[in-house]
Amino acid sequence: MDRNYTKIWWQHCLAIVGFSVIPLLIVNLLLYALYNRIYTEKVSENLLNRVEARRDTLDLFLRERVAQIYTVANTNKVDDLNNEAYLGQVFATMHAKSDSYVDVGIIDKEGNHIAYVGPYYDALKTANYKNEPWFDAVMSQGVFISDIFMGYRHYPHFIIAVLIRENGGTWILRLTINLKNLDDIVQKAWLGELSDAFIINNVNKLQTLPRFGGEYLSSPIFMGFAREANSRHIPYPNFSSTVKTRVERMSIQGHDVFIGAATVRSNSWVLVVKESPDEILSPLAQGRNWMIFFTSLGLFVICTGAALFTNALINRIKETDRENAASSDMLLQANKMIALSKMAAGIAHEVNNPLASIAENAGWMKDLLAEEDLSKSPNFEEFDKAVDKIEQHVARARKIIHNLLGFARRMEPAKEKINVNNLLDETTGFLENEALYVNINIEKDYADDVPVITSDLSQIQQVVLNLLNNAFDAVGSNGVITVSSRYLAKSDEVEISIADTGKGMTEAEVNKIFDPFFTTKEVGKGTGLGLSISYSIIEKLGGKIKVQSTLGKGTVFTILLPKH
Repeated sequence: MDRNYTKIWWQHCLAIVGFSVIPLLIVNLLLYALYNRIYTEKVSENLLNRVEARRDTLDLFLRERVAQIYTVANTNKVDDLNNEAYLGQVFATMHAKSDSYVDVGIIDKEGNHIAYVGPYYDALKTANYKNEPWFDAVMSQGVFISDIFMGYRHYPHFIIAVLIRENGGTWILRLTINLKNLDDIVQKAWLGELSDAFIINNVNKLQTLPRFGGEYLSSPIFMGFAREANSRHIPYPNFSSTVKTRVERMSIQGHDVFIGAATVRSNSWVLVVKESPDEILSPLAQGRNWMIFFTSLGLFVICTGAALFTNALINRIKETDRENAASSDMLLQANKMIALSKMAAGIAHEVNNPLASIAENAGWMKDLLAEEDLSKSPNFEEFDKAVDKIEQHVARARKIIHNLLGFARRMEPAKEKINVNNLLDETTGFLENEALYVNINIEKDYADDVPVITSDLSQIQQVVLNLLNNAFDAVGSNGVITVSSRYLAKSDEVEISIADTGKGMTEAEVNKIFDPFFTTKEVGKGTGLGLSISYSIIEKLGGKIKVQSTLGKGTVFTILLPKH
């Protein structure tokens, strides 16, 4: 049976790879998806906690400033605070404990600066704040923390102001806060090289300077992950309406970012913190890379193992197919031998009777030629030669019939101990003189570990002798015949090999060599039964006989005999 081994190889290999790799990929993808979800949730939770912690720090800073201003307002008389010298001493005391303040001033209910201490004395001493938005807010609320604004000093700043009521009068104590302190608090949220943080008010204007682009009182812009001169100014999503702390993962113009937002309780500000997934999810990326590496390694191992296993399997299938083909050929040959042996027995018995009659009449004719005075007949020699040829061909026919009967006879083989090497020596000894005469060298290559076997000595000797005769005929003269023996421990068999350097045979001849009446010898020199009979004998003894031949190089016959 012809098989497409390449197709079988691919089918089997792909089946192994498919059933191995697909579950591996599914499990790895599910595990990675689970790990990605859990890790992303954990990162979001950590960012949420960090945003809230930084927001609480801002709240604490502002509450401390408000409390300090309240303390000053409630522990000092307005008349004393209206004295700039006294106010300067109070401010110096406050500034000594904290660098959070830029200046301080007392403002009456008409918005006029009564007293001022700070670096902008000339610009602010005569300023009137009655029309400023923060003035009405302080008057109505009692305490107010402003957004960042430019004011009379034309420089971004923000104030904390408290209302003072004393002796039926109303005044405002106002302090300007150092923006650097606010920026420092926010910038401590910059954990990675790509992170950013800033504060916006309720109309989405910057109250602190972002790390990557933007100015005070402008809308926040997204400039990628670096200060690039040619970066596109992309507006941030508006988080000014944030009420509850939140963390979102979003895409801004193709950039994947995490953004957390939290409302500052002391006023209407919103703290915004931006993180890059490349940084906060770097362990996840490393895990993904390791997963890809080990998955690729596993895929390589599986494919390599599948290929090696499939190669071994295909080689085994090929070997099995060869063995099956050989067994089929041997079974076919055996069946042919059985059918032919039955036919040969019938033919032999049918032909023997006429041969006997021909031989008897030929003898009678011989006697007549001897008794009668026919020597003077001009045809005497022809008669004599004709009778001789009749007897000669009758003898030859009887020999063929004898071989046929031997071929057809199913005798039980004898069981005796046989030293194979001695048997080969004795058999080759029969032909040593003939080999010497035609200049054929018989080489012997016997293994020392060949055991004694139990079989039929005479029948084995008959087969070996027949193979040697065939080898002599194939070589003709000036050649080499090698007789060897080996012990095959794996199969517990003895191997006898007879190789010649004769003319060899074609593949077609090799396929028919054991067929009855098939011969490669010249007409009249072979009956074509020798190898058929040898095949039958070896088969009866439980062995095998094989042939290998190369045209122009020679032929090797191999006999395999069981030890028992």
